[in-house]
Amino acid sequence: MNNRYIGRVLTGILIILFQFSASAQTRNLNIVFIGNSITYGAGLDSPTTQAPPVMASAWLKKQKHIGEVNFSNQGHSGYTTLDFLPGTDAFKQVEQAARAFTNTSAQLIFSIKIGTNDSAVKGTHGAPASVENYRTNLKTITDALLKEFPAAIVIYQHPVWYSPNTQNGSTYLQEGLTRLQTYIPVIDALAGEYKASNPEHVFVGDTKAFAYFEKNHLTDLQAEQGRQGIFYLHPNKKGAVALGEFWAKAIYKVLKKLPVK
Repeated sequence: MNNRYIGRVLTGILIILFQFSASAQTRNLNIVFIGNSITYGAGLDSPTTQAPPVMASAWLKKQKHIGEVNFSNQGHSGYTTLDFLPGTDAFKQVEQAARAFTNTSAQLIFSIKIGTNDSAVKGTHGAPASVENYRTNLKTITDALLKEFPAAIVIYQHPVWYSPNTQNGSTYLQEGLTRLQTYIPVIDALAGEYKASNPEHVFVGDTKAFAYFEKNHLTDLQAEQGRQGIFYLHPNKKGAVALGEFWAKAIYKVLKKLPVK
C-alpha cells in the first residue's frame, strides 16, 4: 500500500466527515406564523409574496447553517387571543398547517404575534382584553401547542406600535396603545415561566419592532383613513420587509442557542 493510495483514502475520509459535520449542523425549519392582519399582510399589493412571514422566511434561508425553510402564514385580520384558543377554527387551521409540512424532521416553530386586537377599546372579539385574560389566553394557546407538538419551539414576538388615533372598524386610540404595552411584560414573564417548567421550548423573540415603527411610521406603515384622521397600523411593503427581518433575526438568535437535534 503506497503513500499516494493512503493519501487518497485519508482525503476521502476527511471529505465524508466534513460533509457529515456540515449536514449535522444544518437546520431545516417549518414555521407557522400566528397573528392578525399585520401578520397576514393586510393592505399590501400581494400578501402571499410581500407579507412579513414571507420576508422572514426569505431572510432565514440566506443564513449560515439554515437549510430548507417552509412556512405557513396563519394571520387573520381582526383576530385576538380568544380567536386562537384551542377548539376554534383558527387554532384548528394552525394544527393543520403544522401537520401539513412534508419535511417531518425539520424543526417546527410557532412564531406568535397577537395583541393588537386584544388591546382595542371595542370592536374586536373580547376587547378590551385585560392583562390577566391576555396572559391566560396566551398560556392556554401555548400549552395546547406544546402538548400536541412536544418537539416544537414557541417564540413570542412583541406587539408592534400603532398610532394613538387608530380607529377603523374597531376603536384603538391612546387607551388601546397604552393597554398594548402592558402586554409586553406579561409576554416576557410567561416565557420566563416556561424556561423553568419546559426548558428550551418557549422564548421571547423580537423586542425591537415596536420602537422601530413608532420612529419610522411615516415611511414604513401605511397611511390609512380612519374616523380620527390618517392613522398608522399596518406595514407597507418596506415595513413588511423590516418586520419580517425583525422576526427572522429573533428566530435565528433562538436557534443558535439550541443544540441541533
